[in-house]
Amino acid sequence: QVQLVESGGGWVQPGGSLRLSCAASGSIFRVVAMGWYRQAPGKERELVARMNSGGGTNYADSVKGRFTISRDNAKNTVYLQMNSLKPEDAAVYSCNAYLYTDPQTWDEYWGQGTQVTVSS
Repeated sequence: QVQLVESGGGWVQPGGSLRLSCAASGSIFRVVAMGWYRQAPGKERELVARMNSGGGTNYADSVKGRFTISRDNAKNTVYLQMNSLKPEDAAVYSCNAYLYTDPQTWDEYWGQGTQVTVSS
């Protein structure tokens, strides 16, 4: 069984910063990719940032230059540093992981989500 536990959400004023963390635990053989999605009320869930096992990254155009994803492979933890936050960044942020639980079995996992509120 695999769990993704997120932390770091909260309220921040426009222009402020937050750092999200997501730790994967359980029966993990190998992590393929970990990342963050977000969903605002009335909108579809969208990819924010993702990092694969080789260190390659993908970012949504709307966050490039402001958000940075990083990983601690030893801890199976992914971080999202969010700077220069805007009201339109407010959403529930969910951690996502593709990983193997044994050499042949992989699946996609989700965290429970953490709320990010950006307002004055």
